[in-house]
Amino acid sequence: MFSGNIFNFSKKEALEKQRVFLVDDHTILIDGLKALLAEEDDYEVVGEAHDGEQALEFLKKNDIDILVTDYSLPKVDGLALVRILKRIKPDVKIIVLSMHRESHLVREILKEGVSGYILKNDSTNELLLALQHVRKDKVYLSTEINSMLIDSLKFQEETKLFSDREREILKLIAEEFSSRQIAEELFISERTVETHRRNMMKKAGTNTTIGLMKFGYENNLI
Repeated sequence: MFSGNIFNFSKKEALEKQRVFLVDDHTILIDGLKALLAEEDDYEVVGEAHDGEQALEFLKKNDIDILVTDYSLPKVDGLALVRILKRIKPDVKIIVLSMHRESHLVREILKEGVSGYILKNDSTNELLLALQHVRKDKVYLSTEINSMLIDSLKFQEETKLFSDREREILKLIAEEFSSRQIAEELFISERTVETHRRNMMKKAGTNTTIGLMKFGYENNLI
């Protein structure tokens, strides 16, 4: 069921080593992480899974110290996996290793109490730093994730400038309503809709609808 096995080690080693479980649907990434951690004295990879369902099956029956998981997983996604694990084994430290850098996704999973978030294109040193931090009950965010979150804070003041009407129109744009359909839906003129659209684009710092949508999703406006 799992290509990884639980390894036996002495009581002294058990006290020193952190039991790590890996979850990712790409075998090559799992193999790379195992090779990396095999060179470290402080960690022991006790198993692996390639989807969230397999991971939960293992985690319900076995004790671990640190979970390293992707955000996007088959069957049970990373967010659901984190939520369930935090409920059944709240002391397990969780590091998310993902390609997703969207601020709204990162904030959502950080709210669930994960101990670290790093990107797959980060250096291996970032993962080792994350492991060192979480085993000391500290939170670790990679350099790029830290920068992204700081940048997103700059937009929060901008989002306050979006009026209730503008947010209403933004949601309809996201649902692929045309300006005419929005006007009919909200009982306003099409010209008013276009004015609101231009104002929102200016506030979001973009001149395209795609840019406006990205801004809306990243700042939880949609």
